[in-house]
Amino acid sequence: MPDFNHDLSSPVRLLYHLIRPLLFRLDAETTHHLVFRFLTAAQRVLTRRAVYTSAALSQQLWGLGFPNPIGLAAGFDKDARAPLAWSGLGFGFAELGTITAQAQPGNPRPRIFRLVEQQALINRLGFNNAGAADAAGRLSRLDRGQRRVPLGINLGKSRVTPLAEAVKDYEASFRLLAPLADYVVINVSSPNTPGLRDLQAQRHLTALLTALQAENDRLSARRPLLVKLSPDMADDDLAAAVQTIERLRADGIVATNTTIRRDLLTRPTDEAGGLSGAPLRDLATHTIRRVFQLSGGRLPIIGVGGVFTAEDAYEKIRAGASLVQVYTGFIYQGPTLPLDLCHGLEQLLRPDGHEHVSQAVGADVGL
Repeated sequence: MPDFNHDLSSPVRLLYHLIRPLLFRLDAETTHHLVFRFLTAAQRVLTRRAVYTSAALSQQLWGLGFPNPIGLAAGFDKDARAPLAWSGLGFGFAELGTITAQAQPGNPRPRIFRLVEQQALINRLGFNNAGAADAAGRLSRLDRGQRRVPLGINLGKSRVTPLAEAVKDYEASFRLLAPLADYVVINVSSPNTPGLRDLQAQRHLTALLTALQAENDRLSARRPLLVKLSPDMADDDLAAAVQTIERLRADGIVATNTTIRRDLLTRPTDEAGGLSGAPLRDLATHTIRRVFQLSGGRLPIIGVGGVFTAEDAYEKIRAGASLVQVYTGFIYQGPTLPLDLCHGLEQLLRPDGHEHVSQAVGADVGL
């Protein structure tokens, strides 16, 4: 594998840390749009960069080949506008969305807040996106041969849809987008859509997964179906959700979404929304460990929450995650983070006697 990606990481890292103070003077959402416009424009250049593949880090999960375990979390590329860019930055996969059946503007601005000293974000975006049909049109124009890493699609409930009609709402998105996805994630855990977290309850989750698995079985080739859970669930509720996910043949769990807890902050804030970043790290890892224990390691886990360093990623892997996603860490650490995490993971495996990352999955749980 050509190593020019890593050779470029030092000057790119330096450049990002020079311009980050300027970017952080702007409103967080304005900065996001500026950075995203650049990435979209640079997509063709990025697709020419080598995919970071490592014998120690590459895996086969759900019949998909992941060249490395570091992925982009949902929330960054909400409308699937730069799906081919992420492999060029070193990501081994990317999750697009959250996408809803109906286009929606989301909550009023401002709705993203940086807590710089605590390396955290609070967002109450509210699934702002152009809708499933728009994303499907864009993704359908991509040749599957252009995809160099797996692309997941994260689906949420439209805000205007009542809870009683949520299943039909998800079904509509699934029909449009699942055929274009490598895997699908059902988001029932964002705190920014009223009532959405109620769908994690056993009764609602059973109805939702039963309907979506029926849709999945109608596809020419079924897609891996995962569920994204909250870090704020009581242990009994988490156990019931994991049991339901296993019983209804879902393929994995994304742990976790953002938290509404504020006791994790050293400086309290009254801003509403989901908290992500470093304060979420331990809570997310705890949830990963519990999911791994509850499922007996049978359900592959995508771990997300507070990953800034290779040590953070490795901790989540040892807690039970087969793959790890980043979002807030990517914003604070910059575009070299995926490559830094991959190189760091390779170094961390060796002292523990692991030749492959899969050997470290759940090593701290001891099933």
